[in-house]
Amino acid sequence: MHVPEIIEVKDALDRLVADGVVDAWELPYENLITRRSAATFFVRPKQDAGRIWDELSRFGDFSFRINTEKKLSALDYRVTFSREEKEKNATLGNA
Repeated sequence: MHVPEIIEVKDALDRLVADGVVDAWELPYENLITRRSAATFFVRPKQDAGRIWDELSRFGDFSFRINTEKKLSALDYRVTFSREEKEKNATLGNA
């Protein structure tokens, strides 16, 4: 599905891959997602993750946490752009 606000995040992640900062990223169920706030991205940093968070923080309600569940992806971090997830991640001590 062609969703411009999701494509912006994908493009940012692709640039980070090209720059050698991100090893891999995934967006499960991409063809079903109609807005960024419903998307859950997964990321595996190649280097310090700080640059990834700096880049993605320009998108509204950005937050992340360690992907302990490993249900949708085996990658290291779960990245979201929803207010609810941001509040949940803040209580867990993440961004």
